[in-house]
Amino acid sequence: MAPAAPATAAVRRVKLGSQGLEVSAQGLGCMGMSAFHGPSKPEADMVALIHHAVAAGVTLLDTADIYGPHANEALLGKALQVGGVRDNVALATKFGKFLADGKVGIRGDPAYVRAACEGSLWRLGVDCIDLYYQHRVDKKVPIEVTHLHQQSEGLMRYTLSLQFSSSGHYGLETELGIGIVAYSPLGRGFFSGGAKLVDSLPDHDFRKNLEKNAEIFERVNAMAARKGCTPSQLALAWVHHQGSDVCPIPGTTKIENLNQNIGALSVKLTPEEMAELESYASTDDVRGDRYPQAMANTTWQNSETPPLSSWKAQAHVASPPRIARAAERN
Repeated sequence: MAPAAPATAAVRRVKLGSQGLEVSAQGLGCMGMSAFHGPSKPEADMVALIHHAVAAGVTLLDTADIYGPHANEALLGKALQVGGVRDNVALATKFGKFLADGKVGIRGDPAYVRAACEGSLWRLGVDCIDLYYQHRVDKKVPIEVTHLHQQSEGLMRYTLSLQFSSSGHYGLETELGIGIVAYSPLGRGFFSGGAKLVDSLPDHDFRKNLEKNAEIFERVNAMAARKGCTPSQLALAWVHHQGSDVCPIPGTTKIENLNQNIGALSVKLTPEEMAELESYASTDDVRGDRYPQAMANTTWQNSETPPLSSWKAQAHVASPPRIARAAERN
């Protein structure tokens, strides 16, 4: 594997959408610090990592209330308490997915959105969320109801940036002035470790199918060697070249990897190199689904909502008890 391209330049800033939000061209996905990809990492180490990212020029920090659940937001809340950190970042979190009796639920009704937002504000220790995403679409609630309620509450600054898989399709979003936050730009670790990643995964991890994509990784690795960068940096560079309104949020738990990810901003690709990269991963060549079957019907591809005219406001559950939210921050 080729040595990493160095992070030689300051992290540039981009306008994310047309509403005025300006962030670093690359953000930091914080999920893996607390959830899903193995056990939670040591809190002090993760706070130090977040502070290092901010000092390096990364200003978009991404989390969600379901990460932990709640533990990841609480972690960011502690990192933000250090003087000046909050003023230098755009804080992004998400609502819409929750765990109940071991099962994932999805809600987007106004009562739930308000309760979720208040819980996130409490755990994060802030009075306003900079970017509030709808994590998954509630197909029982008109999308206009969910987002109009968000904007009317005054507890978040921006709500209409979209979070897409880095293999998603862009076009209409750009036309409408909607910023795009690209999650999993490293294929959930695939471009960091290739097929060898599989050896470290437990049997129940749905990323096990990555071993079938080893040939794709080797082709990307060979091109990265020619470019003088790592496969991870090449993958991130491809995302950066999708447009000035696309911001990838690679996650990591190691400062070394964070520095390498920032180095991707200096990797330049020609149109011919972009086309070559894209030819490696055609739909017919890639194996495995993006999500386990249980989550397959919750993505943007299956997210039609009813018309606004069909909505009748209903009373739903109240905000979670304040005592419970206080405990989550301790």
